[in-house]
Amino acid sequence: MKNTANYFLLFILLFITCTKESSDPSNKGVDKENLDGNGLPIMAFDVNLPEIANDSTYTINLTDWDIPSNYTNADKTTANLQAAIDWAHDEGYTQVILPTGKYLVGKDGNDIYQGGIEIYGNTEFIFEDGAIMGIETNNKWNYCVLRLNGDNIIVRGGTIVGERDTHIFTPRESDGKTAHDEGHGICVFNNNNVLIENMKIRDLTGDGSLVLESKDVTFAKNTIYNNRRQGISIVGGERIQIKDNEIHHINGIAPQFGVDIEGAGRIDKDILIQNNYFHHNAGGDIVNASGKNVYILDNTMEQGEGSKYTDGPIVSWHKTHNIIARNTITMVDGSANGRLGYIQYSRGGDKGHSRATYVHENVMNSCGMYMYDSSDADVRRNEFLGYFLSFTDFTNAVLIDNLVTYSEDHPKLRYCWSYRFNNVTGFASGNYIGNNLEEIPLSEDEPYSLQCVIDGW
Repeated sequence: MKNTANYFLLFILLFITCTKESSDPSNKGVDKENLDGNGLPIMAFDVNLPEIANDSTYTINLTDWDIPSNYTNADKTTANLQAAIDWAHDEGYTQVILPTGKYLVGKDGNDIYQGGIEIYGNTEFIFEDGAIMGIETNNKWNYCVLRLNGDNIIVRGGTIVGERDTHIFTPRESDGKTAHDEGHGICVFNNNNVLIENMKIRDLTGDGSLVLESKDVTFAKNTIYNNRRQGISIVGGERIQIKDNEIHHINGIAPQFGVDIEGAGRIDKDILIQNNYFHHNAGGDIVNASGKNVYILDNTMEQGEGSKYTDGPIVSWHKTHNIIARNTITMVDGSANGRLGYIQYSRGGDKGHSRATYVHENVMNSCGMYMYDSSDADVRRNEFLGYFLSFTDFTNAVLIDNLVTYSEDHPKLRYCWSYRFNNVTGFASGNYIGNNLEEIPLSEDEPYSLQCVIDGW
């Protein structure tokens, strides 16, 4: 009898546990991953930093190498500075220091490419305070002021400058186009273990930096601004982290984002974007078109007075994997998408994901969020101040403990427009409009639409 009672008790405990798990909204959906105490996926990757033995240092002697440092004679500066760097590499120096000065570089590569300076693997290249390297005015579609050649590279200190204000936009012979949007400050092409730190990177015709098919790349404590196309573009990158940077005033030619993840068929995964300050970026701040396992955490994003967004602060495409948490987003005016601090675009088709999108504990000032024609979102403890939270044609939206408030600036969004649903399944609990608890009748099986949304969408 004693054993029978024990088995019965065990059965009851298992039944309660299974029932609890099946009714717990955090267990719904397709995710089978480890979550932290706040319900976010635990970040299961580390970005490897360069390991360089800094026991052999060479400070470039400008006199010995006859290197101009007054922003003149690009041909001579490029040839002699590169010769000094080549010599230091051949001699086994692992730390190379560029003295204070202004260095104008640029050499003819081909019809569309202008070359700059190459930095070798296993090298820490340091700009002394006040060292500036800029590229000469040219008419090329592509250029790299600095191009990294090898693995285990650090570039820190100093300023890299493009020539967007004097660039000559000559039509390309192949098609007559004049976009010329591939002029980059630092080119990270097929490199592993890279750190770019404490740099100012500005005025490029393209991107502050382009990461192409590289792994373990870190951008830390840089200021990247006034580039035409992007702050940082990731076009094939694994284990990339962008932390503690200020990226601002990106403007000129689309997409015009602070950070753009867009692999164009390449692999983009395990990316951390954290503690950055984005502002006055014409396209938006972060766009993820192709990345998997992308963490967007603890950033500040401000549209800025006098600035216009094209797309909005955070944009993701269907079937990317995003964890968006603890960001503070402020919009002044709308974008082409309205006042949406986060929007998930969709190209339709299969709504299935291998992971959900997590949107947790963000504060969105005078803006909201919208996801459509997709599935699997976990949205918790956000504040949407003065706008709305919306889903359309969406499967498995989990909404817990969010707050939406009214704004006198947008009186038509009052009442049922604060939470907007059209053909949505999922689970909702503890969501508020101002001080009032809002009952949202989402269910797992029956799609829900808000009538006034249907009538006035």
